[in-house]
Parts: sequence; structure tokens; C-alpha cells
Amino acid sequence: MNNNKRVSYFCMEYGLDSDFKIYSGGLGILAGDILKAAKDLEKPLVAVGILWRQGYNRQIIEQDRITDCFPEYNYDFLKDTGVAVDVVIRGRKVKLKVWLCDCFGNVPLYLLDANLPENADRLITGQLYGWFGEERIAQEMILGIGGVRALRALGIETDIYHFNDSHPIFAGFELIKCKMADGMTFAQAKKAVRNSIVFTTHTPVEAGNEVHSHELLRYMGAYDGLTKRQAVSIGGDPFNMTVAGLRLSKTANGVAQLHGETANNMWSYVSEAAPIIAVTNGVHNGTWQDEAIAAACHDGDIMAGHMVLKRRMLDEIARRNGVKLDENVLTIGFARRAAPYKRAQLIFSKPEIIEGLLAEKKLQIVFAGKAHPNDLAGKALVGKMYEMSRKYKDSIVFLQDYDMKIGAMLTRGCDVWLNNPVRPMEACGTSGMKAAMNGVLNFSTLDGWWPEGCEHGINGWQIGGGYVGENQDEHDADSLYETLINEVMPTYYNDKSKWTDMMRASVKMSTYRFSAARMVEDYYDLMY
Repeated sequence: MNNNKRVSYFCMEYGLDSDFKIYSGGLGILAGDILKAAKDLEKPLVAVGILWRQGYNRQIIEQDRITDCFPEYNYDFLKDTGVAVDVVIRGRKVKLKVWLCDCFGNVPLYLLDANLPENADRLITGQLYGWFGEERIAQEMILGIGGVRALRALGIETDIYHFNDSHPIFAGFELIKCKMADGMTFAQAKKAVRNSIVFTTHTPVEAGNEVHSHELLRYMGAYDGLTKRQAVSIGGDPFNMTVAGLRLSKTANGVAQLHGETANNMWSYVSEAAPIIAVTNGVHNGTWQDEAIAAACHDGDIMAGHMVLKRRMLDEIARRNGVKLDENVLTIGFARRAAPYKRAQLIFSKPEIIEGLLAEKKLQIVFAGKAHPNDLAGKALVGKMYEMSRKYKDSIVFLQDYDMKIGAMLTRGCDVWLNNPVRPMEACGTSGMKAAMNGVLNFSTLDGWWPEGCEHGINGWQIGGGYVGENQDEHDADSLYETLINEVMPTYYNDKSKWTDMMRASVKMSTYRFSAARMVEDYYDLMY
């Protein structure tokens, strides 16, 4: 099998380093991990993205109010390629400077930047996922159309274009247009281009997949030389970005085995769609796994190593929040994007139970999360987590402005990683993989990646038995409490030998099987 295809990987965001603010959350951190693993494996892969000058957002709570701010970031480690390309947006030419980032142990990442004096629309590449429909389409045109033109200007030849989520879809339009300029018909061009595209779908909620009106696409110039009829044949009417991805690609994938099944069910009505397989996500060991824990798993004192990381986390929490948690108390971590289906509040479903555990100092919880500035439901969840930290200030903390540093600290320092999304709405949930690699035991509903890794009572615990149906919240809450009280806590407090064995089993289960290296190899073998 040919594992040396030249791949150009397109994504809206990349999480390469906590201080390089061109990511928002899981999608970007996954993309960053792929670039690092490809570098480790010496794969012929380059990446295309956007240089977000104002990042996603900083989210601070002051005087019980959530405040979003957008500082301007400048990065002196980026390299000027000397290349610039143009994209016409809303009838105006937008010049895009191309920067190179290759300093985080990653393959080359080319970033498009509209923040130039000659551009009237220089703030298009200001905020990641900023503003509303028009600006989102403009950003996606820059990524897709501008990205293909940048690769061409840089002289980079590509065998496979990998669209990570639907944001790069307009790259397919640009590729078709180029084929048609060479004399192909639309049908011929579409077929030829399809043989060079693969597509990863993420959101298992149909309402979460982007849809745009054709009137808006035409106004923005997103057709890129195609006709409305041709665009409709790709994405439907209204234009569904995920449907377009499925029709433009030769192969598509979900990001866990269960998500592959969910995605096939969701999109079964789409004619001419690519087959959807499953390539389970993975995380970059060098970024997320503590070296001492990895070494201690085999022939060292893994609990002693964990306690070093736990104390380090608790010291940082005390510095940030002024709360000194007890290192001897079972500490649960819950940190992720603030979305209702992730059910951050589930553990508080029965106050009479949780309040007793907190009062008796049997349990303490560390929350972290961030919501998009325009996501009012997400912000309400952030507010709820913050409210709980104020109500139970000696046992619960909320860490503000969630980022990669906080994620790394919690997935190393907590004892248990709680994840309780509504099955089957979690595409993957890679934070649990990071925790598992560090001996932090997963306690999760059977959603995302966890059905593949879970051995209940051996390397972690499951919640809910995979139930989907009426009263799902109540069912899962009952299971959570029962397992927490009758299995998790007794093991932690009364059987440290078993707990240590479970930590070792967790690390051994996850270190390669849920690594970014395995994921990249799978992409080359199964997709490219």
C-alpha cells in the first residue's frame, strides 16, 4: 500500500501551543496533534489554515459577569514565505499574505492573513469563528479558495486534499474551476477532483452542521466561477456544507467507531455521498502524556508520579483561584467546550447526594470550560459551573479562560476524568484520551471513543450502559451516582492497590491505541 501520498490538510483552526491563539477547542487541538504526529512519522503532509490575529476569545468572569475580549496577537516566530494570493469576496479583491509556521514540532503549516493595509476587509481574519453568516463564509472562502491558490503559488504538489470538517469546502470549488479551465466539463472536473479529496465530519447533531442560502453564497462570491445549478448539485438548496463535503470526497470518515455509525445514519439520505468509515481520533503523546507517568507505568511507582502532578495542579489552582484543595480527596476533572449535550450539570442532579459528599470531604471537583461569544446557551453553562464553585467554594473550583495549558494540567493532575454527554452526541472526546495516557481514570457514558477503550472496573468506569431513550438524563444520573458511590470512591479510599492497577491498565490501553501516531497511520492506510 502506498503510504507516501502528498497530503494537503485543511482546517479552520490549529492547536499547536497554548500561546499560539489560532484554536478554539477540540477540532483545532486534534489538527495540531495530527501535524505533530505527521512530523514524527516523516509523512509528506503540509497544512493550510488562517492566521487569526485576535484569536478565538478570552473569557473572564468579573463581578459575576462573563466578559469576552479580543486582544491583538503578533507572533515573531512565523516565517514570511514572500507569497501572497488574492480572493474576490463581495466583489472586492482581498490580498492574503502567506506565513509559515514550523516551530512546534509540526509539519509545515501555511497560514493566510488578510490583515494588510491595502485590504478594506482586513479584519476578516481577525476573530476565529467571529461574527455571523457573511463573515463566516468570507473566512471559509479564504481557507478554501485562498488555500488552494497559496499551495499553487508555493509550488506545493498535492495528491490528496484532506478537509477537516466542512469549513474548507470551497477549496473543492476552486479545484473544479481549475479543471474546467483545462478543458474538462463540470461532470468530468467534479469526478477528477473527487478522487483527490477526503473529508472528516465531526458534528453528530444535524442542526450543528452549517447551512447557507444560495443568495448569500452568490453575493459573497463563494461560487468561485461555478453556476448556482452546479453548486446546488454539490451542496443542495439551501447549501449544506457537510452534504457538499460528502459529495466532493472519495472517502469520508467519522472520528470514532460509534460516530461512524451515527454519521452513516445521519447522512444516509444524501445521494452520491462518499462512503463514511470510522477513523478514531488520537492525541499526540509528546504533547499530552507526562514522560514520568509513561515510564512509571512499566516499572516504577505510578502513584507517586501521579501525586507529583496532582500537587502541581492543586498549587496552580490555589494561585489562580485562591482555593486550596486537599490532595488526599478524590478529585474529579470536567473540562471541555461548554455545550448543553455535554451535561456539565449532571453530577448536581440530586443535590441531597452530591452536597453530602462535598460536605464530608469525600469529593472535590475541578471545572473548566469556554463558550463562543455568541453562544448564549454555552455561556449559561459556564455561569452554572461558576455558580457551583461559588456555592461550594471549598470543594469545587472553576478555572476561567480554558486553554491548552489548563487542559494539560487537569488531564495529568485529576484522579478521575468525568465525561457524561448524551449518547450518541459526542463525536469523540479526546480529552479523555489525554487523561487515560496519564493514568487519570475515565468515568464516562459510553459515547465517543470510550466504548472502544472501556473495560469497566479494569481501566475506568462506564455510566448508563449505553442507554438511549426516554428520561435519559435521569437514567444516566442514577447510574453516575450508583457507580461513583459503590465503585469509584470505595476503590480510591479502600483499595489503592487496585486503583494503581487500573491506572497502569489505562495508560497501557491508550498510549498507542489512542495516539495521534496511530490515527495518522490509519489516515494514510484507509483514506489517502
